[in-house]
Amino acid sequence: MGIVEVSNVTKKYSKVIILNNISLTVNEGEIIGLIGPSGSGKTTLVKSIMGMEKIENGEIYVLGEQIPNIKILNSMGYMAQSDALYEELTGRENIEFFAKLFRLSKKEIKNRVEYTSKLVNLEDDLSKRVSNYSGGMKRRLSLAIALVQDPKLLILDEPTVGIDPKLRFSIWKELKTLKEQGKTIIITTHVIDEAEKCDKLVLIRDGVIIATGSVDELKKKFKVNTVEEIFIL
Repeated sequence: MGIVEVSNVTKKYSKVIILNNISLTVNEGEIIGLIGPSGSGKTTLVKSIMGMEKIENGEIYVLGEQIPNIKILNSMGYMAQSDALYEELTGRENIEFFAKLFRLSKKEIKNRVEYTSKLVNLEDDLSKRVSNYSGGMKRRLSLAIALVQDPKLLILDEPTVGIDPKLRFSIWKELKTLKEQGKTIIITTHVIDEAEKCDKLVLIRDGVIIATGSVDELKKKFKVNTVEEIFIL
């Protein structure tokens, strides 16, 4: 059994089918890339895995527990597509606030603030109010918060939108390190060079998984030179 098991999941908004009988296994220590056009169902799928969306049919298990399940929230880190930050607080106060929700000790909070802010290159900006942050800085702070409790499963929805290429490279370097530590990462992205850094890709179109596999496997299967070409076949 994988760390995430999605079985025959269907999700509708009104009468519109967003996820159509989706099944997916995510194994421990993998970086899985969900890739597809806007409106394909990627965000709905990751929200369903988090237990934030009620599904019509099917089952989702994370770490052996059926979702939704409040018991395993501490083991899951989530970075949404839009930043959910307290603008009037400083960067440090935002990280500390979310760390306290996970009931970390004072020592753990200090260590995690130091580690996560360094990872996203915000150490020198922690005392600034978030209202004075740029869009890219807010994305970086959101990533730090997603990592604050040292989760086993990290779910990142378009994490590098608005982030410059140099920082994107450093974040991916850290994601590789987290993977080597045994963490599992699910990431949605539109950026093809990021997709190619994933161990496995899940291609979604119109709420249906059209293919899964490594980049090389998918290129071979669809007889194309780039992943983008698959979506125009």
